[in-house]
Amino acid sequence: MPEKQTATESSRKDRVLVDAALSGDQQAYHKLVDKYQRALYYHILKLVRNRDVVDDLVQEAFSKAFDCLDTYNRSYAFSTWIYRIATNHTIDYLRKKKLQTLSIDEPVQGKDGEMKIEIADEGSQSDREIIRKQRKEMVRSAIESLPEKYRIVVRMRHMQEMSYEEISEELDLPLGTVKAHIFRARELLNKHLKDRLTAY
Repeated sequence: MPEKQTATESSRKDRVLVDAALSGDQQAYHKLVDKYQRALYYHILKLVRNRDVVDDLVQEAFSKAFDCLDTYNRSYAFSTWIYRIATNHTIDYLRKKKLQTLSIDEPVQGKDGEMKIEIADEGSQSDREIIRKQRKEMVRSAIESLPEKYRIVVRMRHMQEMSYEEISEELDLPLGTVKAHIFRARELLNKHLKDRLTAY
C-alpha cells in the first residue's frame, strides 16, 4: 500500500535524523523541528485554543523531547513519541493555569460546607519573595552567559514580550532562524540552570 510505504520511509528518515542529532548534529535537530513544528502547532492549538501561547508550548515540547532524546524507543514512530510529549506538556500547562486562576476570594465547597482560602502569614510570603528574586537572578545570569545572537532574541522574546514575527522584522532575520535561535537559547539556558542547581 503506498500510504504504508510513505509512513515507513518517513519513520526511517526520522530515525536517521535522531541518530545524527544524538551524535551532536545541530542540522538534524533543526530538520526534525522543521518537519513537525507546523503539525504540532495545530495539534496544541486544538488543546489550548489560544494562539498567544502555542508557539512557546511547541518550542518547550521540542526542548523536552530533545532533552530526553536518548530515551526514544525506536519501536515507535518518532511522530508518535513527539506528539505524546507535546500533548503531556500541554496538559501540564493547562493544569497549572487552572490552579493559578483559582480565586482566593471565592469560597471553596468542601465536605463541611463552604470555606475561604487562607492567605499564608507575612513570614512565608517574604520567604517566597526571596526565592522568587533568587530565581529571577539565576535566570538573568543564565541569559547573560548566552552567546550574543541568542541573548538578543531571548531578551526580545521574554523581557520585551515581542512576537516571533516582530523579532524577525526588527532583526531582519528569517522567521525560521529566529525560532531556531530561541529554541537553541532555551536549550543552553536549561543546561546552565541545571548545572547551577546541581552545584548547590
